[in-house]
Amino acid sequence: MHQTNFIVREPLLDPKQRVVGYELCWQQSSSGAASTLEALESLVGFVAGQVVDQDDGWLLRDKTLFLEAVPAMLSTDALYALPPERTVLSIKAAELANPDTLAAVQGLRAGNVGVLLREADLTRIGNRLPSIASYVEVRFSGADVATQARTYAGLKQTSVGMIARPVSNWADFDACAALGLNAFVGKLHLTPRPSTDSKGLNPAQTIIMQLMQMVRQNADIAQLEAVLKRDVTLSYKLLRFINSAGFGAGREVQSLRQALTLLGYQPLYRWLTLLLATASTSGYSPVLLETAVVRGRLAELLAQSALGKSEAENVFVAGMFSLLDRLLGIPMQDVLANIQLSDDVVAALLTRSGKYGPYLALAEACELNSDLVASLAATLKLSPLDVNKAHLSALAWAQNVAA
Repeated sequence: MHQTNFIVREPLLDPKQRVVGYELCWQQSSSGAASTLEALESLVGFVAGQVVDQDDGWLLRDKTLFLEAVPAMLSTDALYALPPERTVLSIKAAELANPDTLAAVQGLRAGNVGVLLREADLTRIGNRLPSIASYVEVRFSGADVATQARTYAGLKQTSVGMIARPVSNWADFDACAALGLNAFVGKLHLTPRPSTDSKGLNPAQTIIMQLMQMVRQNADIAQLEAVLKRDVTLSYKLLRFINSAGFGAGREVQSLRQALTLLGYQPLYRWLTLLLATASTSGYSPVLLETAVVRGRLAELLAQSALGKSEAENVFVAGMFSLLDRLLGIPMQDVLANIQLSDDVVAALLTRSGKYGPYLALAEACELNSDLVASLAATLKLSPLDVNKAHLSALAWAQNVAA
């Protein structure tokens, strides 16, 4: 399938800042053709082909996908490839004035496919809402919260989920959370949240940083083992990781030394990178962590064919670390003062330059619905199809890491 457009994603957060779903769409081109029937059908077909596996089923695990719909595509065959309980089509309420469209929507609901109603006049639809929609989009404005709260309280008694948009600052997000609303947050999750917590590294992070330093300097296994032994949780996690089905050691590994030997330095460094981000406590936000994992993996996949597998591992580290300042609540310069990284990784982190920077910049642009996606991809000689496949693959990989 020839693709000329790029997929961008927007996270849907629950009141605890956990990612419960993603809205995927084609990046709006200047011609505005991203919402034509053909474009929307090709998106559904492509996504189904990438995130539904014959053996493993739904690769996005507990995430729900939101996809824009126009009336003509409500009966598209591609929809049958997606799990109905994890698929939500969003459609404008005005379209339901057409009896055929209304019947198609009710048919989808009967088959358990989700429907998100946009631009709905809640007072007019009233009690019919649950038979038509599983979600309703509410325009959240921080202005008249009391009136909004009364409307939403009525809806809370029904099976219909409420989703707020736009939510452009953390105060509005908190107000939505207090009202029990999920929210599409655009790029809000990438803006630092005012935090009252203490900044800096906690003890777990300090030990992980020390280990990463030692791995970079090729310290011998006995030294690494001595440091690991000081943190029982860390030792437990390493053994659990080595003995997980995914790693396939073949037999139960019980000693740290054996685990370190089996793992090797590069994979150990990568594992510590993931761990450092998850050991964060300040202003901790699950969405930020998931974004870091997706970003790291996407940047790595984008770099693989040009740079090779082991160089691409460094791009993964750069991608993960690019959000570490926000995850730890300290400036990037302080993060870099605490850990020794290669010049290429530092250049990527500080100015998105050097050998790895452009791959990190492209992975970031996919989150921001930025106009830079196409030009960055072209510079790196990556086609829209390459980027889109890597994007969905990174999303699926991040769900496995979380699990």
